[in-house]
Amino acid sequence: MRSNAYSSSSPIQEIYTGTELVRLNLVPPPGIADAQATVTDHDPLAGAGSEIVTSFRVLPFLPFRAQWIALIIEFEWNHHFVDVQKKGPFKSFRHRHELLAEVRNGKTGTVVRDVIDYDVGFGLLGEFMQKFFIQNQLQRTFAYRQKALEELLG
Repeated sequence: MRSNAYSSSSPIQEIYTGTELVRLNLVPPPGIADAQATVTDHDPLAGAGSEIVTSFRVLPFLPFRAQWIALIIEFEWNHHFVDVQKKGPFKSFRHRHELLAEVRNGKTGTVVRDVIDYDVGFGLLGEFMQKFFIQNQLQRTFAYRQKALEELLG
């Protein structure tokens, strides 16, 4: 399990419209080859049952694309949502996005925390990939998300 957190000076009610954090899943970080993502639910407020479909090139120099489909399985307004991999590169992948109220220096703000639990699969090859590639890519992805959160949430 991996965890990452970002603090915002904005209260939860101002930042959590139901789509703001889902939008971050739609903006792939640099280094993800030609990724494109959409929410399949046509409701402007994504919630339980919505799918996030990401198409990406596994290797930038090859034309072959892979698809990663995440299904939002839990959604609690102003608190959290959880998406799980329905189809994709991992044996399993669960991502919980949490929002926690926080008071710092007398100002009410929000902590946005990502909790990820995943299994690469593929035995020894998967362990090798995890150690030398996947772990680093996830760290870069969440470092990028922190910067994107700063811009999105102020």
